[in-house]
Amino acid sequence: MSAWLLLAALAGGVGAGLRYVVDRLLTPAGHGGFPLGIFVVNVTGSFALGLITGLGSAVAPEAALVLGVGLLGGYTTFSTVAVESVLLAQRRRWRDAALNVFGTLAVAVAAAGIGLLAGRVLAV
Repeated sequence: MSAWLLLAALAGGVGAGLRYVVDRLLTPAGHGGFPLGIFVVNVTGSFALGLITGLGSAVAPEAALVLGVGLLGGYTTFSTVAVESVLLAQRRRWRDAALNVFGTLAVAVAAAGIGLLAGRVLAV
């Protein structure tokens, strides 16, 4: 196993820990409302991945692997968005469920695009 793969795996664990911390800080336990913490995690993670990608060769490929696949792969989570949306729908909170699915998609894609653009500007 390469050292970079091991570092990416370790960074993934750190990313998952960061996700938990951010989620708990922004979404109190038992809240039952809109999952703001996971929304913020996915938007900031999308921006960060866009930034790393936009920086291109200004970031070593190994560092991009550790940060993008490892850290941000562990940090962001589509599966939690899916589960939270289903739970909201089961509680008949249709607006929150739809906002979670479509809002996360739209804002995360926009954030990734802004990050990509910022990275390209910074890399010049």
